[in-house]
Amino acid sequence: MRDTSLLTTPSRFALAPVCLSVALLQSSLAGAQLLGNDPLQLQPSPLLQEQLSPQVRSSLPTFVSGQRITGRPDLETVVEGDAMLRKGDIVIKADRLEYDQPTDLAKAIGHVLVNRAGNVYEGPLLELRVDAFEGFFNEPTYHFLRNDAHGQASRVDFVDDQRAVIHNATYTTCRRLPGPSWMPDWILKASTISLDNEEDVGTASGALLSFKGVPVLPVPFITFPLSDKRKSGVLPPTLGLDNVNGTEVSLPYYWNIAPNRDATLTPTVMTKRGVNLGTEFRYLEDNYAGTANVEWMPFDQLRDSSRWGLNINHQARIKSAWTDNGAALNLSLNRVSDDNYWRDFTRTNSSLTQRLLANDATLAWTNGAWANSVRTLKWQTLQDVTAPIVPPYDRLPQLATRYTRSNLAGMDVALDADYTRFQSDGIRTGQPNAERTFSLLQASRVFQSSAGYITPKVQLHATNYQFDAPLKDGAMRASRVVPTLSVDTGVVFERDTQLFGRALRQTLEPRAFYVNTPYRDQSLLPNYDSGANDFNLSTIYSENAFVGNDRISDSNLLTIGVTSRFLDPATGAENARIGVAQRLRFQDQNVTLPGGLPAQDRISDMLWGGSINWDPRWRFDGTVQFNPDTQQSVRSTLGARYNPGRYRTLSAAYRYQRDLSEQLDVGWQWPINDLWGDRGQKLNAGQGQGEGRWYSVGRLNYSMNERKLVDSVLGLEYDAGCWLGRMVWERLQTSSVTATQRIMFQLEFVGFSRLGVNPLKSLKDNIPNYQYLREPSVMPSRFSNYD
Repeated sequence: MRDTSLLTTPSRFALAPVCLSVALLQSSLAGAQLLGNDPLQLQPSPLLQEQLSPQVRSSLPTFVSGQRITGRPDLETVVEGDAMLRKGDIVIKADRLEYDQPTDLAKAIGHVLVNRAGNVYEGPLLELRVDAFEGFFNEPTYHFLRNDAHGQASRVDFVDDQRAVIHNATYTTCRRLPGPSWMPDWILKASTISLDNEEDVGTASGALLSFKGVPVLPVPFITFPLSDKRKSGVLPPTLGLDNVNGTEVSLPYYWNIAPNRDATLTPTVMTKRGVNLGTEFRYLEDNYAGTANVEWMPFDQLRDSSRWGLNINHQARIKSAWTDNGAALNLSLNRVSDDNYWRDFTRTNSSLTQRLLANDATLAWTNGAWANSVRTLKWQTLQDVTAPIVPPYDRLPQLATRYTRSNLAGMDVALDADYTRFQSDGIRTGQPNAERTFSLLQASRVFQSSAGYITPKVQLHATNYQFDAPLKDGAMRASRVVPTLSVDTGVVFERDTQLFGRALRQTLEPRAFYVNTPYRDQSLLPNYDSGANDFNLSTIYSENAFVGNDRISDSNLLTIGVTSRFLDPATGAENARIGVAQRLRFQDQNVTLPGGLPAQDRISDMLWGGSINWDPRWRFDGTVQFNPDTQQSVRSTLGARYNPGRYRTLSAAYRYQRDLSEQLDVGWQWPINDLWGDRGQKLNAGQGQGEGRWYSVGRLNYSMNERKLVDSVLGLEYDAGCWLGRMVWERLQTSSVTATQRIMFQLEFVGFSRLGVNPLKSLKDNIPNYQYLREPSVMPSRFSNYD
């Protein structure tokens, strides 16, 4: 027997391998330089591995230290006074430690602390087989690194290095504060809690969840996540109040079918309507992926009928030897049971809450310079007797191909060809179903210098129709050939300048665009897919006044515009921009949409547009359509955004269209605590529990013509560190006289679960730049809690 004063220290043994590695590295580098080889490439080192396999851990040496050590070599070791055993990512500290090497059994007594990969247990008595991490701990307290949870128990049984069973346990993520009377805001008490770190799942039996000392969820069995990893199980119930549905109660079940497949089943009871079953299925494979959503209500008391909705999205890559990179298949299927579905299920999948539901299948592939596609598109139109809409034509099918070549004899050449079968189940006066063949040949050449460019372009449009029934003039066929000539030219001037003390580079970019298309009478041709182009700073420089292929506008136009930009000379970032453009018409435009009048104005409205991004926190943008004859604005859009930091965003937009609408749109997320100082700031970083932070969130869309709110979201969020509370009121306009309203509540126990209707989707969808109060965090390192 002999006494020793701390024979070894962790720092000495941790440093020695590092010093040895450095010496070997220096020797290797020197040898490489002498031989003239390439520099040695550093390789990953196992010294700082986050996870150690059982095989690696068993091969590592065991270090012990303390005030007094006795024992026999390779048999047993007894350490007393500041005893410590360290092996790999396991550290055991105690007043007295006995370690039996043949059985790998460690017994620790008095002020015992075990740290395994950052998870810490403390208590009076421990027995543990170190490599297998199998044993028990009496009356421990514990703290888990991964989700910052902690608690205490009468006993912990370590099943192996991934599983443990905690008896008479408590569990919370509220940071413990000094004082004997401290109680966490929320706590889970259970007869047993089983932890599976391999699956990242906790299971509690005989559990009771309490909040502020009030029991809120007594359950005989509950599972909860130990990380963000997916797992099967019943999700917390959701509650809500709705003026159409009544009180809503949902109990979702999540099924983790496989790493690349899952499903969520959500039965919902609506007191005013009945039971609805929602199902979402997701899948992801090497060559295909997609989602399927099904809503089914066997009997809806609101309409006295069965209701259902179906939304399927599928994308696939089909391997083929006769294509460049295989063929791409995109499928989107949207169907509902009746015309009122969009009004009665306003918060289901967004593609099912519109009045035009697209059922679209497209197969596309490329062969060198050719890009090809086959498409079928069928619409389901949900009609409203108070506001009927004209159903669009189905495309059954549409075949398209495009050939493009650049620098072909110095020119850029493109050929587009399209065959479409237009079909409609509805009755359309004077417009039969038809087959349309369309082609567009265009060639252009860019003459460019450092100061500017000029791009002449010629186009030839050719269209042929074959109708199922005769037109008004008795024709069963029709054709049209229209040529177009355009010239686009611009110059760029630059100069260095200063503005508000900032060095900038200013540009002046005048642009002129001329287009000439002769008149071809198209008044007898049907219109299957053409519409008027929106008049803005982008479309004012286009050849055709219409979108689609049924109308080619006759044009003799000159568009003149100028843009000025202020750029950062170091980065090229745009700090400000302003532009103006106006169109000069030399003769009337006689080609119109059905029921339209010829365009006779010689000078168009003037378009102004600009943006300011002078400071990263601020952004302003706007466009104005100004009529020079009336000296009035025809259409205006002005917007501003202020984003000074996390969880602080304010946006406003003003939209005006003369004689039609005038709206003001405001959205925000802001800490209310800022009104009386920045109290509770530390809670955002998870620093503790106590005084929290309040946030106001919302978006208001106000119609100034009707003097009423349209779509609105208003809410409050509260961050208490280990729990979050939300209350949100939402109003959605479903017609000119009706709207749906609901109140959503949510209580989120950080690191455990959420209770209540989830309002986060409503906040994210409606509030520009909204941020979740708890963004997904990076998995903490075991070395951040290293003893």
